[in-house]
Amino acid sequence: MDAARCVIGVDIGTSSTKAVLYDGAGAVLARHGVEYPLLTPAPGAAELDPDQVVGAVIESIAGVVRGVEPQRIACVSFSAAMHSVIAVDAKGAPLSKCITWADIRAAPFSDRIRAYGGEAIYHRTGTPIHPMSPLAKLVWLRETAPQVFAAAARFIGIKEYVFQRFFGRYVVDHSIASATGLFDIRTLQWDREALAVAGIDETRLPELVPTTYVIEGLKSEIAQKTGLAPGTPFVVGANDGVLANLGVGAITPGSVAVTIGTSGAIRTPVTAPVTDPRGRLFCYVLAPGTWIVGGPVNNGGMILRWLRDEFGSDERETAKRLGVDPYDVLTQVAERAGVGAGGLLFHPYLAGERAPLWNADARGSFFGLAMHHRKEHMVRAVLEGVVFNLYLVLQLIEETGVRTERVLASGGFARSMLWRQIMADIFDREVVVGKSAEGSCLGAAVLGMYAIEAVPSLDVAVDMAGLTESSRPIRANTEKYRELTPIFARLPVLLHDAYSEIAAYQRRM
Repeated sequence: MDAARCVIGVDIGTSSTKAVLYDGAGAVLARHGVEYPLLTPAPGAAELDPDQVVGAVIESIAGVVRGVEPQRIACVSFSAAMHSVIAVDAKGAPLSKCITWADIRAAPFSDRIRAYGGEAIYHRTGTPIHPMSPLAKLVWLRETAPQVFAAAARFIGIKEYVFQRFFGRYVVDHSIASATGLFDIRTLQWDREALAVAGIDETRLPELVPTTYVIEGLKSEIAQKTGLAPGTPFVVGANDGVLANLGVGAITPGSVAVTIGTSGAIRTPVTAPVTDPRGRLFCYVLAPGTWIVGGPVNNGGMILRWLRDEFGSDERETAKRLGVDPYDVLTQVAERAGVGAGGLLFHPYLAGERAPLWNADARGSFFGLAMHHRKEHMVRAVLEGVVFNLYLVLQLIEETGVRTERVLASGGFARSMLWRQIMADIFDREVVVGKSAEGSCLGAAVLGMYAIEAVPSLDVAVDMAGLTESSRPIRANTEKYRELTPIFARLPVLLHDAYSEIAAYQRRM
């Protein structure tokens, strides 16, 4: 790509939108982000104000365009969180909030779908039958808000809502569509049986387009607010999960991307669709000939935030006094505990769990707590518990016959040397951190460059991602973790019925 041209990668997330301006080699020229609140108006609810997100997208783009000649922007390409649903009327006005992946109110309806014959739908769509899925959300909406369901002209996700506001068109890329539970990942068409279960037809969904689809004709008022030229090409892009793989360079067979942000995920590329016999893994489209298989976890960085907020008052005060990040102080505390946290295990299921359990009723717990355990053991057990859980997902991937080797890490956790070393030791693999902290933004930018034919293939992501740090497994540590892993894995199975009972009790409170 011409060195004078730039590309903007935009990532529409659950808690914020980020935009990053890159040059043709993938170097960051500017970045800007805008946060917004996650709304929880009822038990199990997790919603966003869609117009607030549109405002954040406009402000984020404007933040990186400021001071740059609009003609230098070769394209704007998008990443977005998966599984969101917005009901809109015939004029495009929202009839509901944006119901996010974290909303679990559809749990009873996902159970019903599973009993109906959800296994066959899963194997065609690659989306596990779970309350996160728009398929389950639509059934829930139809049963609990029939007036809204009937009045809706279309059901769309947050990225589709943004594009409708920007261009007046409803388009959904194959990647976002393949995370709805309504889309056949082999034929690349809406799945008729899934639509029938949801109670809709294709006319109430957006137009399907490839992830490399280019759209032009930006509305003049949006161009003015963002600072972009009206003719700037926009690339529809893909979901944040598959683009995180691209953004860290995990695009070749055997490479594994691990992301821990608010939630987390572990993913690897495959050249043909792969599903799990028990429906525990997702398989989403990235681009022609490339699918991404893996599993999402609900409980990632949010667990460390919970630990900081509820039990880290001393560490917050210390951090404030020293002018450092409270998370750095917490990890220093964890280092004192040693490998295995003195035999203390933490199951990080504070928000229920998707992979590997797919149980919205799962709950967190410390196991093995004894008189010799102190605060540092509990902090260390929390860090290790998140990684143990991700390792169980990696084992599921390998059970399908997919080979995995090197791990490429991204997300806030990747900044922590201790957390990276824990991952290297539990996974028994080298863990490499790319230079980009915004993997999905870089992935979107690379996909955009490919879409406008500025680069010959997506493989350029490997070089653009770069490598900054690497952690290799320490044999003695790995051996200790190998003793603890089967205990960690066995406990959720033993507690399955108890999870349901305590969750039911909590819902009655």
